Amino acid sequence: MARPEAAADDVNALTDAILTASRLLVAVSAKSIAAVEETIPLAQFRLLVVLDSRGPMKLIGLAQLMAVNPSAATRMVDRLASVDMVDRQPNPATRREVVVGLPPVGRQVVRGITERQRAEIAAIVARMPESTRYGWSRL
Repeated sequence: MARPEAAADDVNALTDAILTASRLLVAVSAKSIAAVEETIPLAQFRLLVVLDSRGPMKLIGLAQLMAVNPSAATRMVDRLASVDMVDRQPNPATRREVVVGLPPVGRQVVRGITERQRAEIAAIVARMPESTRYGWSRL
């Protein structure tokens, strides 16, 4: 049976490794986003990714998924709509609400950034020892 101190050391070591990996992934995301012609803050890219994965939705639902105020979501949508990366349509069910969607331009931006992220992460993973890759694949 493992000593409690050893178990705590394992938890701390794994926590540190995951924290380091998360910082690396944020850096990869920032680098991938910076390669896009348009300047897109990380929060706005997150909004595009949510729409890409979930489909069109009401602004309030988008704000909830992103854990931001509806006014913050509205500002992000306004900025992205001004460069045609999102579109707004009246909700067909009520005609009073707005549904935010991802037009082809926004979808292309998400795909391009995701491809760059994937390539960067693949290069990092390829440099890892096989035993480390195996350990991460089991998480």
